[in-house]
Amino acid sequence: MSDPGNYAGSTDRSLGQLFASATAEMSALVHDEIALAKAEVRQDVKRGVIGSLAFIVTGVLILFAIPVLSFAAAYGIHNLGLGLAWSFLIVGGAFILLGLLLALFGLAKFKKVKPPEKSIASAKQTAAVLQGVKPHPRPVVGARAIEQAQGSTLADEAVESRPVQDKALPVTRSST
Repeated sequence: MSDPGNYAGSTDRSLGQLFASATAEMSALVHDEIALAKAEVRQDVKRGVIGSLAFIVTGVLILFAIPVLSFAAAYGIHNLGLGLAWSFLIVGGAFILLGLLLALFGLAKFKKVKPPEKSIASAKQTAAVLQGVKPHPRPVVGARAIEQAQGSTLADEAVESRPVQDKALPVTRSST
């Protein structure tokens, strides 16, 4: 049969087992919160990269397309019977409008970037729980108080059975 002290819900666990269990659970909690934060940040970085790429494409389109396409469009409009100056103005305004539309698209993507709300809420909840935890005060009891309370000499027997060293052993340290 198995030892009942090994179960997580057992009340017969030692202080060391409880401390080890609490430490392991705290470590797992911290690792889980870090993983959650990484996942949320990864998602927001992806949105930020898409927004940045939209701005880069906007800039490239405006810088390289305007000279080539504006001349072609302006001369095409001029061939329809409009003056050359008006033709260039219409083409320039169209490219600026296209650039503004792409900038608004990129801005909308940037606005979707949010702080890692789940991680922040989880960390605040953990902090609130940990702040409410207080150690149970335990009275400090000396060997004499135990002896007087129990009427036994177990403390004296423990002291007498302890090995006694007369000399301190020298400690040598290597320089390696």
